[in-house]
Amino acid sequence: MLSIHAVRRLRDFALDVTLSVEEGETLVLIGENGAGKSTVLNLISGILTPGAGEIILGDRTLFSDEERINVPTENRNIGHLFQSYALFPHMTVAENVAFGLRCRKVPKPEIARSVAEQLRAMHLSDLAGVNVGRLSGGQRQRVALARALVLEPELLLLDEPLAAVDMRAQGTMRKELREQIRNAGIPCIVVTHTLRDVLELADRLCLIDEGRVAADGTPEEVLGMRDNAFIASFAGR
Repeated sequence: MLSIHAVRRLRDFALDVTLSVEEGETLVLIGENGAGKSTVLNLISGILTPGAGEIILGDRTLFSDEERINVPTENRNIGHLFQSYALFPHMTVAENVAFGLRCRKVPKPEIARSVAEQLRAMHLSDLAGVNVGRLSGGQRQRVALARALVLEPELLLLDEPLAAVDMRAQGTMRKELREQIRNAGIPCIVVTHTLRDVLELADRLCLIDEGRVAADGTPEEVLGMRDNAFIASFAGR
């Protein structure tokens, strides 16, 4: 389970968010551009540091201003999939997936075994030796997800995971993504601007408005907020 209360001063407002995500649950964050959604992910993963608050993952405190705890990003065991995927263009598919394991100094035979298993699960085995610069958007998304999951993270953070995928391929990729998230069985937070992502991925839906939680509930409950202008636009009403 993930529990977070984070406060951080941003350029236009003060972000102050309290959220929790259960084991195996997918929480989807929506809101206007600049509302603080990606900032929330960056605070959880350790890329940014809250000014105050507490972040707890399982039985570990990752951040606490009162206890002066701030676990480094590389020690948080969080899979963070960026909107750009942040793959290494000079590396092959297998080398990208293996990168985090190498940084952890995992023995080479174990790296080879784990990478092969993850490539097989993501239908990438035939592309293991291909440079990622030659891949389609959907294939790059699979590689980035494989790189995150091969580390066996305790939490998965996905920032616009299908933004770089061709519209024609998004339906298939969305189903594959949902299957991989379910198989991982860990808390997951997804940031999206797409209604279809909400309908197919979300167990819970949270609306972020200028750094605050404006709504938190089932997708049906949040999307049913007919008096909210953003929700009305987002849902196509």
